[in-house]
Amino acid sequence: MDRLDLLEQIEQLEKEIAALPAGSVSAKKINGKEYYYHRYTQTGRRVEQYIDFDKVEGLRRQIEMRKALEGKLRELKQLLPKPKKSGKPKVAGYEFKTYVRIGEQLANLVAPVKKYAHRECYSALRDYVFGEQQDKVFILYGLRRTGKTTMIRQVILDMTPEQQERAAFLQIKSTDTLSDVNADLKYLESQGYRYIFIDEVTLMEDFIEGSALFSDIYAASGMKIVLSGTDSLGFLFTENEQLYDRCILLHTTFIPYREFENVLGIRGIDEYIRYGGTMSMGGVHYNEESSFATKKSADEYINSAIAKNIQHSLKYYQDGGHFRGLYDLYEKGELTSAINRVVEDLNHRFTKDVLTRTFQSHDLSVAARNLLKDRERPMDLNENIDRDFVERSVKTMLDILDKEEQTLEIDETCAAQIKEYLTMLDLIVEIKRIHLPVGAGDDSKTVFVQPGIRYAIAEALVDSLLRDQKFGDLSAEERSRVLERVLDTIKGYMMEDIVLLETKLAKPHMEVFQSQFAAGEIDMVVHDPKNLTCSIYEIKHSKQVVSQQYVHLKNETLCEMVEHRFGKITGKYVIYRGEPTASEGIQYLNVEEYLKSVK
Repeated sequence: MDRLDLLEQIEQLEKEIAALPAGSVSAKKINGKEYYYHRYTQTGRRVEQYIDFDKVEGLRRQIEMRKALEGKLRELKQLLPKPKKSGKPKVAGYEFKTYVRIGEQLANLVAPVKKYAHRECYSALRDYVFGEQQDKVFILYGLRRTGKTTMIRQVILDMTPEQQERAAFLQIKSTDTLSDVNADLKYLESQGYRYIFIDEVTLMEDFIEGSALFSDIYAASGMKIVLSGTDSLGFLFTENEQLYDRCILLHTTFIPYREFENVLGIRGIDEYIRYGGTMSMGGVHYNEESSFATKKSADEYINSAIAKNIQHSLKYYQDGGHFRGLYDLYEKGELTSAINRVVEDLNHRFTKDVLTRTFQSHDLSVAARNLLKDRERPMDLNENIDRDFVERSVKTMLDILDKEEQTLEIDETCAAQIKEYLTMLDLIVEIKRIHLPVGAGDDSKTVFVQPGIRYAIAEALVDSLLRDQKFGDLSAEERSRVLERVLDTIKGYMMEDIVLLETKLAKPHMEVFQSQFAAGEIDMVVHDPKNLTCSIYEIKHSKQVVSQQYVHLKNETLCEMVEHRFGKITGKYVIYRGEPTASEGIQYLNVEEYLKSVK
């Protein structure tokens, strides 16, 4: 492992450690009753905070996790040829209250990204940092591993030596306060520092309510202030309140296929399905070597990057007064169950029924149906597996609770509010399904924008099948065929969602939707309402050209209904994984080339 890789791993560990509580849990007996306290040191003084009994074990686990990560961090630092001193730097007798990197430490921080390509949104950050002075702060936000810190390091690398001498990077911990940051910024300002980058700023409990400090005092006095963090809701709340009209927002969560290939150099729709969603090489954090590790990592990512994101922001916004109907759900720890249930559900139907029905793996049902319809070697999968065992295993791995196991009922209000926050995080996008003829009743499906997470959870199903004794009685060839069909089925639905999502986001002036009929559907319709024209598409996870793929595109009755509602059909296409070609007047488009062309 070379030095740059070590520095990158060390930086990631430091960020994970910063997000976890330090100190210890202590108990005191008062009048015969036991009370629990969180003890830690902050700015040189000992702090002791009371803890509710039901939160003690959770806090202990987090502290233990922090200690384990600190041990791993020490091991990594020992591998460095010349370890750098990691304490808070002192400058001219002043000791920083937060972790501040300047000078040589800043150079060490940015060095590993020299070889990295830029994300497409990087230009917005660069324009702010090197552009004219504004009385605004720049907010870089999005889920973990979507390139926020890398972009900051890249813009520092783009600075002249003189500019770098006036740049500082502040790494925030959960124990830091706005007062600590303010003290450090005052000192940095007095020393002529102009470019300030504050990472994980939303970890501070008082950030949302006091964030106007950055724009009203420091940006207004000539500093360029860049704030970054993973608690997207916290930034959205500050934009609506403390930083209203005084910030520039750049969201990094959505990573289209085009950018995935160009920046990471990883090619192929199947690789994007497996790893898409983060800017880490090889799908780090929710795609490991084994499917069990994959699910464990995916679950940790969902919990820390999404569920805790929402909870943390709501906890400190208006002193917790914005939880609305979700507070009890958070307190009982059942949010992750609800999110996993939605992501696993192949149709993404975000309703009370999806969240509360007795669990059945939709992926497994679809795969079983496809195997039964196999023309050459049909198989009844249900006769070759212990379905109860497999679904219990999947349910356990996904932390899904059946209705009778839930301590709280998830009503329509809770479901709507969860969906609202996932939408605010740009994690889900609605795709319309228009039913023809008119009057049949339209609806929509919800597409999850992080394909790698969705696929990692699907692989939990594969792991459950492999551990089923009845399934193990099949020959190696049959097991391989079944698993390949299961994953191919999942990839097919995911590829369809990806094409719909990227087309919709790239063509805001168009209407992008699915069209369903009494019998059959068209996977994607792109409608130009201004010119009253449309194009129709089938999306197939296949490399073969088969006439059955475009049977609906050739159906005159269905096409007449589409044209009556949306205007003249100007093109009929099949998007698939093979080479561009044509068959019976239907144009075949390669999916990777198509996704790179939609902008």
